[in-house]
Amino acid sequence: MHPVTLASRRRKLANVERDNPDAAIVDVTSRGPEPWVRFSPFYPHGQIPVPDSPGVSAQSVEGVWQALKVFEREGVDPTKLDITNMKGIKRSARSRGRVLGHQFGLTSDALLNYLDARNQIYLPTYRWVLDNRLQSELVQLRTILDAQPVVLLDYETNSSINDLSKPLSHASLIAAYLRGA
Repeated sequence: MHPVTLASRRRKLANVERDNPDAAIVDVTSRGPEPWVRFSPFYPHGQIPVPDSPGVSAQSVEGVWQALKVFEREGVDPTKLDITNMKGIKRSARSRGRVLGHQFGLTSDALLNYLDARNQIYLPTYRWVLDNRLQSELVQLRTILDAQPVVLLDYETNSSINDLSKPLSHASLIAAYLRGA
């Protein structure tokens, strides 16, 4: 298997191609083409289990993440679980006050800090999608990797779960999955 690396989608495509002349460039963002857009956390796969919320499901990984976010002046927002058009999912602190954490489930009293929320909400939810909704696309990526290196384009390139200074790259989770991690 050839290497799989990450690059910022914000870079000029010509520069990414110049730096990776033998690689297939695969855009896994919400603006990527089919079938790769399906790797976006915003993509509405549907029936994604919400952690610690028996019987509750979401359309997208990002919907789960945003729904469980808790602010100074606003709690969880279950409406984010039902968004299917990949728009209006994000919730900012601008009018809601600072982020206090993520609630572990819709009815829980447990408020998780950012690192614990990554580990207990985001990672298991994205992993569930990889395991249950993206197997065909992962086979396609592995076939490409058998022939040539792959560069995954993402808006974020932070691959360290413990680096809380920047959002985590979902492309890094795809790369780790492909490597068998």
